[in-house]
Amino acid sequence: MDLKRVKDYIHWLYYQYLLITCSYVLEPWEQSMFHTITVTVVAMVVYTAYVFVPIHVRLALEFFSQIFGGQPDSTV
Repeated sequence: MDLKRVKDYIHWLYYQYLLITCSYVLEPWEQSMFHTITVTVVAMVVYTAYVFVPIHVRLALEFFSQIFGGQPDSTV
């Protein structure tokens, strides 16, 4: 892929984002606030998923392995 096609594709994705969120009708300072809040929320969701999802998956696997006849861990 050449650099121009990648640049055009990223520009197209950004344009789609503006259309979907209707933020193209905002003033520039409102757009920057909206983008800041959106990026912050997405970053918090990604961080929370990164930290807490593996813990919940591990707990669910332990729970179901105990239900379906897994060997209990020794307490010694």
